[in-house]
Amino acid sequence: MAAAGRHCHPKTRSTLVRGILAASTGAAVLALPLLGATCAQAATGASDVKLVTYKVVTGDTLAKIARKYPSSGGWKKLYEANSAVIGPNPSALRPGLTLTVGTKTVQNTAKTTKATAAVAKTTTAKTTAAKTTAAVKTYTNDLDGWIKQSLDVMAKNGIPGTYNGIYRNVMRESSGKPKAINNWDSNAAAGIPSKGLLQVIDPTFKAYHVPGTSWDSYDPVANITAACNYAAAKYGSIDNVNGAY
Repeated sequence: MAAAGRHCHPKTRSTLVRGILAASTGAAVLALPLLGATCAQAATGASDVKLVTYKVVTGDTLAKIARKYPSSGGWKKLYEANSAVIGPNPSALRPGLTLTVGTKTVQNTAKTTKATAAVAKTTTAKTTAAKTTAAVKTYTNDLDGWIKQSLDVMAKNGIPGTYNGIYRNVMRESSGKPKAINNWDSNAAAGIPSKGLLQVIDPTFKAYHVPGTSWDSYDPVANITAACNYAAAKYGSIDNVNGAY
C-alpha cells in the first residue's frame, strides 16, 4: 500500500557351609542342619541361597527321597543333614517330618527391584522422548504454512487474529510474496521501505517484533507476527484492517 508514513505493511565361586535350622515337628522344636552360602556373591547381595525342603509321606524312605532330589547327595548324606530330625534310626521316617533336601540360589530381590526400576526408567524416558517428537508440529513452506505457524506463535503471545484476516491483508499488500518491497512511496523515500508479506517498515518491525521469531523482516512468520502485533495495538486485530494501515 502507498499511504504516506504508514508503519506496517561381573563370576565368583561359592563355598557351602553347614548351619543349623530350627524346625518344628508338632510338639518339639528340633535342630535341623541346613546348607547355607558364604560367597562373594552373597556379600555383594547379587544372590541368595534358599532352603529346599520335603515333607515325608507314608511309604517314603531316605533312598526314595534321595532319588527324587539328586542334589541331596544320596540317602547317607541326606540322613546326615537331617539326623537331628529323623533320630538315630535312618529307617524310621515318620510321615509329616520336614527334611532338608538341598538348596537353591535365587535372584536377590533388591537387585531385581533395582534392575526392574532401571528398565522402567529407561522405558519411560524413551516413551517421553517419542511423545515429545510426535508433539513437534510441522508447517508447509508456503503461505498456508506461514500463516498457520504465525497463528500458533500469536496464540502463545496473546495476539489476536484469524487465518482469513491475515490472508486477506497479505494478498492485498504483497500478493503472497515474502520478498516484496515498496521502493516508491514516502516510506521508501525516507529510507525505510515497506517489506515482506504484510509490508512492514523496519522501525515498526523492530518495535513489534515477537520473541521467538526471526529478526529478519523478510522472514514470513516474523513479518506476519510483527504486523499482527502492530495491528492489534492500533486496530484491535489484523481482522479489522481492510486497507492501508
